[in-house]
Amino acid sequence: MYANDKEAADALVKKYNELSNEIGKVIVGQKEVVKATLISIFANGHTLLIGVPGLAKTLLVNTISDSLGLTFSRIQFTPDLMPSDITGSEILDENRQFSFVKGPLFANIVLADEINRTPPKTQSALLEAMQEKQITSGGKKYDLGKPFFVLATQNPIEQEGTYPLPEAQLDRFMFSVNLGYPTFQEELSVVKNTTSEVVNKAQKVLSAEEIIYFQQLVRRVPIADNVLEYCVALVSKTRPSTEMAPAMVNNFLSWGAGPRASQYLVLGAKVHALISGKYSPDIDDVKAIAPYVLSHRIVRNYRAEAEGYSTERIIKELL
Repeated sequence: MYANDKEAADALVKKYNELSNEIGKVIVGQKEVVKATLISIFANGHTLLIGVPGLAKTLLVNTISDSLGLTFSRIQFTPDLMPSDITGSEILDENRQFSFVKGPLFANIVLADEINRTPPKTQSALLEAMQEKQITSGGKKYDLGKPFFVLATQNPIEQEGTYPLPEAQLDRFMFSVNLGYPTFQEELSVVKNTTSEVVNKAQKVLSAEEIIYFQQLVRRVPIADNVLEYCVALVSKTRPSTEMAPAMVNNFLSWGAGPRASQYLVLGAKVHALISGKYSPDIDDVKAIAPYVLSHRIVRNYRAEAEGYSTERIIKELL
């Protein structure tokens, strides 16, 4: 597709800027959220978007799927949703033969809307799909298409009718991104754009083949040993009662991040470096994406909650 990796890396920067511009035609503000989501896509990871209703989480995912030219499926998670409703099920056809009817998971981009409004049994049905890129039904395995991303939206846990996600599933998300309220000027633009006849829509910038190519390119990006060691050391410091844990971690955390966090730090840093015009990541690239990787993988204890020691503050001190 490209003569060499340097040429491909330069092409990725151009494509990323085009993607950001197309998405910006529809999504006002939220630049860091868009950047984090695109980084996770190029790193072949899943993203969890957390925010109160009305912050355009669903619109963001729709717009990204339009700009990437991928097949798109939306699952509205509700308390009565069953695992087979999302994976698909075996049915008896007119020839009295069992055939598998594919569920909405069989798409390139799956929007798991309000994922924490459904019980853990159905949330767990996503685990195999997210990790193995396949689902099992009736004892048979079915491969999902490539590329495959789950972009999930979640309402804050304190809201009525929500269930905490299992830790094993949270760990499958590469990034957890919090969406804040827009500024006054941003909200003014949103209201102006959404109450007129003109409807903006993002144009296709990338194909599925190009995305897969760039994902493979990210894997080939070289990384210095000191940066690699920094990633592993940072994750190790989040684990209380271990030799690398600082006093602050021992005091305020119940448990820390696992090895998957180190892997995602490396991949995320590589993508962050590439879209910044660099050919190899440095420690600043790791620091830029570390909050998205660590925030949903460390668990505060009662003391941290009592003293108002937030997850963000803990990560900031670790960095």
